Amino acid sequence: MAKKQKIVVLTGAGMSAESGLKTFRDSNGLWEGYDVMEVASPQGFARNPELVLEFYNQRRRQLLEVSPNAGHNALVQLEAHYDVSVVTQNVDNLHEQAGSSHVVHLHGELLKVRSTINENYVLDWKQDLVLGDLDEQGHQLRPHIVWFGEMVPMLQTAAYITQQADILIIIGTSMQVYPAASLIHYVNTGTPIYFVDPKPSVNPMDFQNLTIISSTAAEGVPSLVSELSGKAL
Repeated sequence: MAKKQKIVVLTGAGMSAESGLKTFRDSNGLWEGYDVMEVASPQGFARNPELVLEFYNQRRRQLLEVSPNAGHNALVQLEAHYDVSVVTQNVDNLHEQAGSSHVVHLHGELLKVRSTINENYVLDWKQDLVLGDLDEQGHQLRPHIVWFGEMVPMLQTAAYITQQADILIIIGTSMQVYPAASLIHYVNTGTPIYFVDPKPSVNPMDFQNLTIISSTAAEGVPSLVSELSGKAL
């Protein structure tokens, strides 16, 4: 039996937008009048932990009310024909809900929390997180999210996976925010790249073998999956 080709999928906020999840920040970089640095940085958490916890509580509640869209579901179908890894900048679990079996979260997970002292103390968490929710040593719990200014612990893993790609698919991300944007440079020269986004930001002249699909995830991904499934070895 022939070894399956490797597809690596990089996804961003546009992947989940049609499920009803708001993107992390709107065009002016504000959330309910607050700068994102106030609600998504260690400094913001130190200044006003209640505000930060409520920011993520609202997002967690929203996540629990939505479902995967046609784009998420289509990616699962690829696993019948390819070895598929999803590397996502999203903190939702919609890829997992849809059934994707190998998902790497670059920026953490909304349905998990961790100790403020021991980053390896991680718990599944679906309810609101409040001051007074503590780890076993009595330390406050915090969202299991990579905040601005923090290291991205899964970046090396994601880079290694991306290097293995026979095909790269990018969905719903500007590829302008580092370090996640650097991943596209780990693919081997000439690797087919498909970019699915209604407003793609990548210059076709910058990459060999780049195909741009100017569609939303729910529209563009199912048709791409159908095409790739037909080409499967």
